[in-house]
Amino acid sequence: MITIHEALKESENKLEKKVNTPLLDAQVILCHILDVDRLYLIINKDRKLTKEEAYEYNELIEKRLEGVPVQYIVGNQEFMGLSFYVEEGVLIPRPDTEILIEKILENVDESNSYNIVDIGTGSGAITVSLAKFIEKAHVFSVDISKKALKIATKNANANGVSSKISFLNGSLFSPLDDIGIKGKIDILVSNPPYIPSKKIEGLQVEVSKYEPRIALDGGEDGLDFYREIIDKAPEYLRRGGLIVLEVGHDQARIVAGLMEEKDQYVDIEITKDLAGIERVVSGKIKAAKYEVHGG
Repeated sequence: MITIHEALKESENKLEKKVNTPLLDAQVILCHILDVDRLYLIINKDRKLTKEEAYEYNELIEKRLEGVPVQYIVGNQEFMGLSFYVEEGVLIPRPDTEILIEKILENVDESNSYNIVDIGTGSGAITVSLAKFIEKAHVFSVDISKKALKIATKNANANGVSSKISFLNGSLFSPLDDIGIKGKIDILVSNPPYIPSKKIEGLQVEVSKYEPRIALDGGEDGLDFYREIIDKAPEYLRRGGLIVLEVGHDQARIVAGLMEEKDQYVDIEITKDLAGIERVVSGKIKAAKYEVHGG
């Protein structure tokens, strides 16, 4: 019979040549199996694992050695202090994306109500967070993947905000055309696929092999979705409406330039993440001279 301490040490040794955080990964996986927190592992390091626990632990450590992300193994990722269920088929929420949420919250007046559109729902991290933290918000959440919408719906229910969200299946703006909100959207947010097609295979195995390509591939230069979103957003946003986009580490200036070229955007800003990388591009629809079509 192996103790918690021995199991962690053995797993850490196995993982250290394959992953960046071997001890943390070993701990997170064991916490998942035992349904405990990490403090428990420290306090009870001499507790012996049952044969079943040890077997399951070894099985999951082998998955991690194959490159399966820890989040898929344990089925969970924290984002904005909320818990999100994840599995293969949806992109794992990144801490960097919290900057996107914070940028939107800076522009919100709690006394106002907001129609928000999130293009590219994924696990629902952005959608659910905005519904949770903006009291008078309704989020129209769009994704081409039915699996992503199913998982996002599960996360909306788990976080108690399902009544504030409409999940819509389809590509980009197309699902919005029949629901009467064209020209009435206050905030448009998206973390679209932005990795150039040829670069995907060169990413770390956790991403290139296990995360959904449809959520990564931004076309030849990684900018396909930005071009279409920036081109069409003025039809859907109200005058003065806010657009907030997450971008790749070297794309912010180019995406901001795409907005500047349109002559329909003002107050274009680039926001850096905690690592100092230009992570978010935002702007507003010009309030004068340009008339929003539809309504």
